[in-house]
Amino acid sequence: MATLHMLSHSPFADNRLASCLRLLGEQDAIVLTGDAVYALQPATDSCQALLLMPASVGLYALDEDLQARAIEAPERVTPLDYPAFVEICTRYSKVNSWL
Repeated sequence: MATLHMLSHSPFADNRLASCLRLLGEQDAIVLTGDAVYALQPATDSCQALLLMPASVGLYALDEDLQARAIEAPERVTPLDYPAFVEICTRYSKVNSWL
């Protein structure tokens, strides 16, 4: 059963991202929203960890949050507008929000 993991907190404030990465299944996906997009800052451990995920794991980030923080999504990460975000949520049998 594939799970969509949604993160909204900065990876530099706590260990939610690290915990999420340990629990990911091969067909799961991650959506970064809010301050979680800071995980995509170049040359950070969090960005490297995300980019090393198997190709079968979907990596997404809310485009509005990327723009608000002046972060460019690496090629491996798919930016989402709000309609695409809603559509992604319907693709997975479970959605886990890391509050």
